[in-house]
Amino acid sequence: MNYQEKYTEWITSDYFDEKTKDELKALEGNEKEIEDRFYKDLEFGTGGLRGVIAAGTNRINIYTVRKATQGLANYIIKQNGQEKGVAIAYDSRIMSKEFADETALCMNANGIKAYVFESLRPTPELSFAVRKLGCIAGVVITASHNPREYNGYKVYWEDGAQITPPHDKNILSEVAKVTNFSDVKTMDKDEAVNKGLYNVIGEDIDECYMAELKKQSIHPEIIKEMAKDIKIVYTPLHGTGNIPVRKVLKELGFEKVDVVKEQELPDGTFPTVAYPNPEDEKAWELALKLAKEKDADIVLATDPDADRLGVYAKDTKTGEYISFTGNMSGMLIAEYILREKTKMNIMPENPALVETIVTTDMAKAIAKDYGVKLIEVLTGFKYIGEQIKFFEEQNTYNYVFGLEESYGCLAGTYARDKDACVAVMMLCEVAAYYKKQGKTLWDAMVDMYEKYGYYKEGLATITLKGIDGAEQIQTIMNNARNNAPEVIGDYKVLSVSDYKENTKKIIETGKVEETGLPQSNVLYYELENNSWCCVRPSGTEPKIKFYFGVKGQDLKDSETKLADLKEAVLKMFS
Repeated sequence: MNYQEKYTEWITSDYFDEKTKDELKALEGNEKEIEDRFYKDLEFGTGGLRGVIAAGTNRINIYTVRKATQGLANYIIKQNGQEKGVAIAYDSRIMSKEFADETALCMNANGIKAYVFESLRPTPELSFAVRKLGCIAGVVITASHNPREYNGYKVYWEDGAQITPPHDKNILSEVAKVTNFSDVKTMDKDEAVNKGLYNVIGEDIDECYMAELKKQSIHPEIIKEMAKDIKIVYTPLHGTGNIPVRKVLKELGFEKVDVVKEQELPDGTFPTVAYPNPEDEKAWELALKLAKEKDADIVLATDPDADRLGVYAKDTKTGEYISFTGNMSGMLIAEYILREKTKMNIMPENPALVETIVTTDMAKAIAKDYGVKLIEVLTGFKYIGEQIKFFEEQNTYNYVFGLEESYGCLAGTYARDKDACVAVMMLCEVAAYYKKQGKTLWDAMVDMYEKYGYYKEGLATITLKGIDGAEQIQTIMNNARNNAPEVIGDYKVLSVSDYKENTKKIIETGKVEETGLPQSNVLYYELENNSWCCVRPSGTEPKIKFYFGVKGQDLKDSETKLADLKEAVLKMFS
């Protein structure tokens, strides 16, 4: 069917409710909008669904959620996982609770048990719950840090990580087979509850999760000693972080924690921020205002599903608050863990630090300094979570810490996804540790630059929506793949890694090696003088992303080099 035929089906079929029909009938005459809503099915990617909340096949709604769930249920049945069941969580976004129930009831209608959180919870707690309950899979309804009009559907497997090969492709295949909405099952909620298929979970899992968070603390005695001195400002940005973050900080003993009142309560309309993302400086206006009033040492923000952490810390010399990238905050936590565990002689045998290919190269320097294995994986925290599984199955390394540049990290192995709750906890402990020495987090960061080098990283994105946008993104990638540059800006290209083709070409010799990582539409350029850049389409948004990193002689030099490389990269790909 073409988009017009699909549109007609949705406004005439008895399957769709009247509210949906009315929404679509109001679009009559708006051909462009009708086409965009129906020209394709909302893509079920390797992590799940993400889209604008609205009626249509290319939107997220109860029907597209059910359809995806039917495909996932079919796969679970093929794996004989019905009795293990599925854990389901959701965030504060519009329709999140409704989508969670639709997911559960579709699973129930297929004979699969569902364990649904009683109210909103952070994504990392879902990752924890999957393993704690022994489920075959998990689903969390969230669009993470996307704007308010979005929602999403993330799928986890029984190891607690987002789906990776072969399950991602196999689930994708099963979802693609569900072409008719009439093939999608659902059932009455009361009936599902009475049959023991729909189960509510909550406080018991919360307490177990909280206990695991607190186990990651290395120096609880320093927290208690500095509890009255360290001043923390926190905002959950209307999301799921409010209760768990405040609870863990309180139970560890932090006494001066102020929460941004205007952003404290869950609200899917995100009334104080257009873009609830701690990477966006506009999201910090209220938090920084409160920080200045309270003379805070550290300012923290978590995204709506509390898997990303943003940070500002005070520079005592200027009195200003300095923004920390995910690389910077991750490195502070990583070095603290490696240094203190080494010092206390509690470092496990064969320790490993795991990062993605677009994360800071400072991680390599720190890992080398402490004799820790550094393992790089593709972009996406699911590949870090997958490494934990491999370590345990193969009895090779012991996971110590993992991070990605996009404000995500994980200390401990209780979860298999990035966790802003543990990141907040660890960074506050790090801040207390340095405060005892008369230093701020910024002072500590400068010390790390002096010791390891002035590494600086950046990210640029180009948004290209709709059919034309998708084609433009593909054209950019094809052109880059077919025309490998020998120079980017002032830097000679040393090697080009094409993860889609599984090749790494050494420019000087022409030698071609395998990348050693799974297939992915990513190009990575290793440049001279410890510099690099990378390009890939976003897996969740209509964007193409450009990453770059440099190493300078000092802060100013690294900033200048980064700006120049960014300009050169964007010019090359535009």
